[in-house]
Formats: sequence, structure tokens, C-alpha cells
Amino acid sequence: MKRSDLERRLRMAGCYLKREGASHSLWINPQTGVVEAIPRHTEVKEPLARKFLKNLSAEG
Repeated sequence: MKRSDLERRLRMAGCYLKREGASHSLWINPQTGVVEAIPRHTEVKEPLARKFLKNLSAEG
């Protein structure tokens, strides 16, 4: 999955970018308080992208 597609799905679910790191971006779901470190690659492997979406309650 492209990183831009993953970020779009996270934003649509109400998540937002907390901060940028050197190799990861921290995304937070304000409704649950869960924070995930998303790697800053142009492509994120599908199983890993699904894990992020599930943990941040952005599946759907």
C-alpha cells in the first residue's frame, strides 16, 4: 500500500499526525489514545498497513 493511501485512510478515520521522526511518523487516534509509529517508506507492505489500520481503529 502506498504511504499516501495509508495516511488518507488514517485521516478519514479521525487520526492525525502527532510528530515526524527521523524514520517514522507518529500517528494518534484521539478517540482511543492509541499511538502508532508508521515507517516513512513510499511503500508499506499490506500486512503491516492492515496492522496499523486495525490498531488505530481505522478499518472499514
